[in-house]
Amino acid sequence: MDTNNVWRQETPGIDGWERTARPDDPNKFFMVSTDGHVQEPADLWHRRIDKKFRERLPGVVVGSDGKKYQKTEGFRPLRIRNIEFKGEDALRNGSGSTPEQRLKDLTRDGVDAEILFPNKGLAMWATQDSHFSQAMCRVWNDWAWEMFGDFNDRLCPMACIASLDIEGSIREIERCAQLGFRGISLPCKPVWGAPDHEALNYNLPEFDPLWAAIQETDLPMTFHVSTGRDPRTSRGNGGAVINYAVHSLAPTMEPIANLCSSGVLDRFPKLRFGSVEAGIGWVPWTLWALDEAYKKHHMFVRPRLERMPSDYFRSNGFATFQEDKPGLDLAREHNLVDNFMWANDYPHHEGTWPHSAPAIERTMTQLSDEERAKILGLNAAKLFKIPIPERYQVQEDVSRLHSFA
Repeated sequence: MDTNNVWRQETPGIDGWERTARPDDPNKFFMVSTDGHVQEPADLWHRRIDKKFRERLPGVVVGSDGKKYQKTEGFRPLRIRNIEFKGEDALRNGSGSTPEQRLKDLTRDGVDAEILFPNKGLAMWATQDSHFSQAMCRVWNDWAWEMFGDFNDRLCPMACIASLDIEGSIREIERCAQLGFRGISLPCKPVWGAPDHEALNYNLPEFDPLWAAIQETDLPMTFHVSTGRDPRTSRGNGGAVINYAVHSLAPTMEPIANLCSSGVLDRFPKLRFGSVEAGIGWVPWTLWALDEAYKKHHMFVRPRLERMPSDYFRSNGFATFQEDKPGLDLAREHNLVDNFMWANDYPHHEGTWPHSAPAIERTMTQLSDEERAKILGLNAAKLFKIPIPERYQVQEDVSRLHSFA
């Protein structure tokens, strides 16, 4: 028995549920996983990128101690350890390499469609050289569309953009929009690394041409965890836990605060933006804190906003999660049901695949049937314009989104 993963199957049951997330339920929820990860070929960038960048690509080096390290520009060297994956951990570690396998595995988990992000490619933003980053993003975008373009009604890759290269970003966004991408992925900070007050950030007007281009294409923009600075900051005891919670998830708050507090959405009111894989429990507190600062620090605040910071998130923002009962407990009270979106994070270990139904039952018992339907799929279908299969059209709340089918 895989004792490390048996807990994933625990469930309080489904008494009182009108619909469920169980794959064999004929009245199953329409479900969109708003965070999944591809399995790029190991040599993808070496084969496709301009040769002037090849020596700077991630790779393996031997240190002075004779041990092997993962070399990635912008990251501290990471010692390569031979970890033996067993049971479901091994299954997750090797899944998702082809569209056909993904569709089979998603169906097993009750998932109807998936928003796709890089895996190895999350390191594309780990440099302060915007042209190098943009070159890596173009390679990924080309490959992702070649791989998933024919499956874009169910497997929806996000176009990756190196936002510090504003002119290059605009060209790439327009190109990817014409191809048919349903959204874009920007790094949590445009300049990689530790906070620097002299570095450009998304609250500044220098990015207005970028926002204008994104608004024109009508594509939602996502900010995925681990794309602003090195998430492997802590070393030694507890590092795996500390890095995940503090250095990977927490920094995703920054772009949300930048957009909600700086007047960007007064100038570009049709922008839609959100954090990916960072959970949702922090969202109510963050919105409360932004509003509190706006009211109590009014003497310092510039510019004056047309609305409160939290209002911009509720009308234009979203956040995705895997298992976050604290956030779900607060969703209704803080009027955020329409802003939260579920994901199974396939095939990553921090996700819920292949036991998403029990995870949903553990964390969503306090929600109504309609609230579950929105968070599990309908919010994402509306945002990313994902077609909903005919089998779900008999469900009343789904029929209201028929225009996206």
